[in-house]
Amino acid sequence: MTGPDGKPKRVRTSRYGHGSRYRARYVGPDGTEKSQAFPDRQKRQAEEWLAGIAADMSRGQYTDPRAARVTFRQFAEKWLAERSGDPNTRASMSAQLRLHAFPHLGPRPLGSFQPGHIREWVKQLEEKGVRGSYARTIYSNVRAVLSAAVDDGHLPRNPCSARSVRAPSVETKRVVPWSAERVLAVRDALPERFRAMVDLGGGCGLRQGEIFAVDVDALDFDSYVLHVVQQLKYSEYRLVLAPPKGGKLRDVPLPGPVADAIRGHMECFPPVEITLPWGNANGPLVTRRLIFTQTTGEVVRRPSFNNVHWKTALVRAGVIPKRKRGEPHQAAREHGMHALRHFYASVLLDAGENIKALSEYLGHHDPGFTLRTYTHLMPSSQDRTRNAVAAVFASGPKL
Repeated sequence: MTGPDGKPKRVRTSRYGHGSRYRARYVGPDGTEKSQAFPDRQKRQAEEWLAGIAADMSRGQYTDPRAARVTFRQFAEKWLAERSGDPNTRASMSAQLRLHAFPHLGPRPLGSFQPGHIREWVKQLEEKGVRGSYARTIYSNVRAVLSAAVDDGHLPRNPCSARSVRAPSVETKRVVPWSAERVLAVRDALPERFRAMVDLGGGCGLRQGEIFAVDVDALDFDSYVLHVVQQLKYSEYRLVLAPPKGGKLRDVPLPGPVADAIRGHMECFPPVEITLPWGNANGPLVTRRLIFTQTTGEVVRRPSFNNVHWKTALVRAGVIPKRKRGEPHQAAREHGMHALRHFYASVLLDAGENIKALSEYLGHHDPGFTLRTYTHLMPSSQDRTRNAVAAVFASGPKL
């Protein structure tokens, strides 16, 4: 602006006093220059900020301010996309984060995370009824994402590592195996085309997905061996055939009565050729002659089988009460088909089978896990001592 004397004159605008006069600059660990603007009269704050940055870099706790603004969801989705390994595991982790972590933690910038945010989220999970091992798995996934964020310099430390943060608790319950009478009652209550499933579960210790995927080639009736080489599972909401859990292929003894039941089943319900992807939803197509199928000739789907056939059989056998009109069956997690594996383990331990062999038959990677799960079902040393001594005295001369 020109003044009355014809000379230039500086005039304060409406923005006067609102701009940033100082810009603190530094070179980050990645070699690029970074800066932060500070308003007028805040030179000391700019100097203190630079000193703090230098101290963080010297301690190895530096976090790029721009990286810290990335949200949990943005980083988690990128991290999942970059993960290698089993695509089914990646899809499962993605679904768990999307359903249970992103709604609460997703929009939060990584640099703002504090232990209190994790405590609040864990409490929210509990209030929504997400508990036990499933909640622990979701928590582990969130912790893994935040650990990767620390490694990549998005935040200085993992809030899940704070002493005040507790992972969701998992209640340890002792396995209570079914009686033989209950196993047979549930078997008789199932439709005839599914009864031999109980023979394989209770007589060979197979998991549900492994039972659904048994094919003709897996049955060696000459050597009485069952080759457990695949399971039926979901990958990205699509049914696929895949190796057993943990990739643990195994051979299981096929007891005579179980073999007879399978032969009888195959005579009444001939195996059906089924073609499905192998390994994951995008895997190569494979064809197997499965011995268990639905009346339509399609594979047995876990949700419909459990809700329609299995729980109905539990009601008929008196395991769970009859459902009320318009309501679903009572939750019966402890009475799912996994109960047949527990029955199988209890029978073998009662017969004196060792833990290592049982672990192999069940497809466990660690015999220690088998021991921790079933140790209370093993005959005690006191029982063995009493029985051994009693046998000696019973066979000796009478006093």
